[in-house]
Amino acid sequence: MCLCDSQWMSDLTQLHKHPLLLSSRPMMSTTDTFRVLVVDDDADLRTLLLGYLTSHRMHVDAVADGASLRAWLVRNQADLLLLDLMLPDDDGLNLCLWAKRTYPAMSVIMLTAQGDPTSRVLGLEIGADDYLPKPFEPRELVARIKAVLRRGGAAAQPSTSVIRFAGRVFDRLRHEVVVTDGTMVALSAAEYRLLSAFVDHPGRVLSRDQLLDMTRAPGVVVNDRSIDLTVSRLRAKLGDDGHKERPLIRTARGAGYLFDTGAKP
Repeated sequence: MCLCDSQWMSDLTQLHKHPLLLSSRPMMSTTDTFRVLVVDDDADLRTLLLGYLTSHRMHVDAVADGASLRAWLVRNQADLLLLDLMLPDDDGLNLCLWAKRTYPAMSVIMLTAQGDPTSRVLGLEIGADDYLPKPFEPRELVARIKAVLRRGGAAAQPSTSVIRFAGRVFDRLRHEVVVTDGTMVALSAAEYRLLSAFVDHPGRVLSRDQLLDMTRAPGVVVNDRSIDLTVSRLRAKLGDDGHKERPLIRTARGAGYLFDTGAKP
């Protein structure tokens, strides 16, 4: 949302350029420590946060609305989401709820120009890890980000795009899987989202409704049957026989599916 507090924006810009702060900032490492996604439709604020957070050893990306957020997360991973409450195409609380259900390992800090305590409490109740009202002190934002990531362990364990399971290798960035015979198999968008949901929830029975929530693309109408069809295609690409004694993707009759990382290659 557009900020009414132009003085705060000016102060934030000057703080970002302040020579004492510049001299005290840590140099960027050759490896990213953790990844932050800023979601705010204020272009000036996005630019300022990109620069300021990057100077504090964070790998930072930014998008302007809910649709861009969903599309970005299909292709990438983030350790933490800085999410504005009021966006032009979606409600920040709804997006927070969706993000926490779909990507439970990702932390969320809500940003808002509203001082309404009800919104703050509701945001925390639906899963936000912290809540920061605008205008805020940027150094406080950095401190809060680090505190949230320490609690979640993300600062010590940067996001990885490569996941290994049952003799297979899943590359999230390339949307590919190397199967047991060494063949590289490309995944469709639906197969990629489904496998991502499974690897993020190993050993847990996921209902079809849960999988629909986790994998639904913006503007696409799907149903229970589409999940079953995508599971069938994914099994074929993974070389997984759903009828063997211990399949990789196990059918839990009447309940959904379970991703068994202990399955034999």
